Amino acid sequence: MNTPTTDPRTFDANPSTAASGSTPFGNLPEWDLTDLYPSPDAKELKRDLDWLENACRSFAADHEGKLADLNDEDLLDAVKRYEQIDIIAGRIMSFAGLRYYQHTTDPERSKFMSDMQDKITTYTTPLVFYGLEFNRMDDAHVDGLLAANADLARYKPIFDRMRAMKPYQLSDEMEKFLHDQSVVGATAWNKLFDETIAALKFTVDGQEMNIEGTLNLLSDQDRATREKGSRELARVFGANVGLFARVHNTLAKEKEIEDRWRGMPSAQAGRHLSNHVEPEVVEALRNAVVDAYPRLSHRYYALKAKWMGLDTMEVWDRNAPLPMETDRTVSWAEAEQTVMDAYAAFDPRMADIAKPFFTEGWIDAGVKDGKAPGAFAHPTVTTVHPYVMLNYLGKPRDVMTLAHELGHGVHQVLAAGQGELLSSTPLTLAETASVFGEMLTFRKLLEQATTQQERKILLAGKVEDMINTVVRQIAFYDFECKLHDARSNGELTPDDINALWMSVQGESLGPVFNFMDGYETFWAYIPHFVHSPFYVYAYAFGDGLVNALYAVYEDMGEDFKDKYFDMLKAGGSKHHSELLAPFGLDASDPAFWAKGLGMIESMIDELEAMEG
Repeated sequence: MNTPTTDPRTFDANPSTAASGSTPFGNLPEWDLTDLYPSPDAKELKRDLDWLENACRSFAADHEGKLADLNDEDLLDAVKRYEQIDIIAGRIMSFAGLRYYQHTTDPERSKFMSDMQDKITTYTTPLVFYGLEFNRMDDAHVDGLLAANADLARYKPIFDRMRAMKPYQLSDEMEKFLHDQSVVGATAWNKLFDETIAALKFTVDGQEMNIEGTLNLLSDQDRATREKGSRELARVFGANVGLFARVHNTLAKEKEIEDRWRGMPSAQAGRHLSNHVEPEVVEALRNAVVDAYPRLSHRYYALKAKWMGLDTMEVWDRNAPLPMETDRTVSWAEAEQTVMDAYAAFDPRMADIAKPFFTEGWIDAGVKDGKAPGAFAHPTVTTVHPYVMLNYLGKPRDVMTLAHELGHGVHQVLAAGQGELLSSTPLTLAETASVFGEMLTFRKLLEQATTQQERKILLAGKVEDMINTVVRQIAFYDFECKLHDARSNGELTPDDINALWMSVQGESLGPVFNFMDGYETFWAYIPHFVHSPFYVYAYAFGDGLVNALYAVYEDMGEDFKDKYFDMLKAGGSKHHSELLAPFGLDASDPAFWAKGLGMIESMIDELEAMEG
C-alpha cells in the first residue's frame, strides 16, 4: 500500500486546524470513497478479497523456486501479474485506511482497517519469495533478459531498487516471518500512536478541544492565548510522555534489531535506499542547512522579535502572526480560487488536473472529532485517483497547505501513467510538486500585493514556511539520528528523549528564544518519527530542489513547463540525477543546496532592507 505523504507544517510548524465546530468559511468538501468501494460490506470488496487470495496463491504456485528459469516473456508476464496484485491490495488498503483517517477513534473503522491489514498480510505472504529469488539471479542473466525485451526493460528502475536490497536480505523463512508479524509490530504501534493522539483532550479557558484545536492557538493573534495553548499542550504531553516514550523505544529497538540482522550500515540506510538517494547527498544537504542556521532562522527570528517589540521570544511566539497582520478568515471558496488561479497562471493543464479534486469528492477538508490530524495526499492506486485530506480552519496559511497537498495530487495523477509499480516517487522527489505548488501560489499573491506592508507580510510568511520546511525538518532529522543512536545503547527514559529533543532546538532556532518548562516533550506528537523514520529530510530536499527549479523557471520561461510536466509524469521511473539533468541541476553538487538556501537568504535580506 502506498502511504500518505504529510505536510510538515500541519504537524509542528504551522498548525492549521482546530476542534470540531461550525465553519464560518463555507461548506467544506468531504471524501466520496465510492470510487474505491461502495461500503465496507460491498460485494465488490468481497470479490476483490477473494480474487487477491487466489491470485497470490496461484502466483506462488506458478513461480516459486522457478523464477530464474523464466525467459523474458514469462518474466514480463510475472511482473504484470504481480503489478495487478499490487493494485488490488492497494485499493483495499486505501479504502480501509482513508475511512480510518476520517475517524480514528471509531472502533468499527479501526477494526475494519486491522482486519483488512491482517487479510492482506496473510494473502501476500506467499509472494515474499519473489523479490528474494529475483535478487539471487545473476546480474548477467538479468541484463540479458532486459536487453531481449523492451517492455520488460521498462521495469528496470524497480529491479534496480529491489537489487539494491540484495546485500541486506535475510533467508526466505526469516523474510516470511517478518512479513507475517508486521501487523503486530510497527503497524500495531503506529495505530496505538494515532488513536492516542486523536483521543487526547485539552482544556483552555474552560473549552475542551482536540490536539488540532490546541495547536491552532499557537498562531493566535493574542499572546496570552498562545501561551495558554502552549502550556496546555505541555501539560497533556507531559501526562502521556511515558506512553509516547514506550512507542519510540519499541519502534527504535525493533528497527535496530532488523537493521542489525540485515547488516544495514546505519539506522538511516534503509530510508536512503527506499528514497533511491545516496547517503552523501543527504549528508551534503544536512550540513549545508546546519551551516546556514545563523543566516536563516537565527537572523529571521531576531528580526521577528524586533517587529514584536521583544528582546527574547518564547516558543509560543514562533508561529505568531506579525503585529501588522489582520486576523482574517479565508473562505473555502477564496482558498480554492487563489490556488486554482495560481496553478492556471503557470499552466492551464495544471488547473485542469486539479479541478476534479474540488468537484468530485477527492478532498476531505472539515475538522471532525477523531479525524487524523494534519494534511496529506494519498495516491491510492493508479486505476483510481488520489485523495487529499486537510483540516481547514480558514487561516491564510491553510491556503498554502491546500496548494501543497494539491501539488501532491497533481503529481500523483500525472505519474499514474507509469503504472502501479513505477508511479511511486521516492520521498526526496515526492515533495517537488507540492512545494512548487506553494511557490506558485506565493508568487501569485506577491504579484498582487499593492502595498509594502502586504509584501512584507507575504515575504515573512513564506520565509517562516521555508524555515519550517528546511531548518525545522533538518533539526528533526538530527533528533531522530540521535534518538536511534542512543536507543542502540539501551532503553531511553522520557527525560533522555526530552534531552535529545532540546539538544537540537536552541541550535536550530537561535539565541533569541527562551524554552518554557514542558517544551521538552513536544517531540511526542510528531507522527513522522513513528510512521516513517528519517522521512523528514525529504521536506528540506524538496524545498531546496524547488527553490533551484523556480530559479531555472525564471530563466527558462515557457520552455520550462513541458520539462516540468515530463519530470512529474516520470514518477519513480528515473533516478533524481536523470530527472534534474534537463534543468542543469545536480543534487550531489554542494552549490545546488547553496542556491536553494540563497533564495531564503535573499528574502530575509529584503525584509531587513524594509526596516532601513
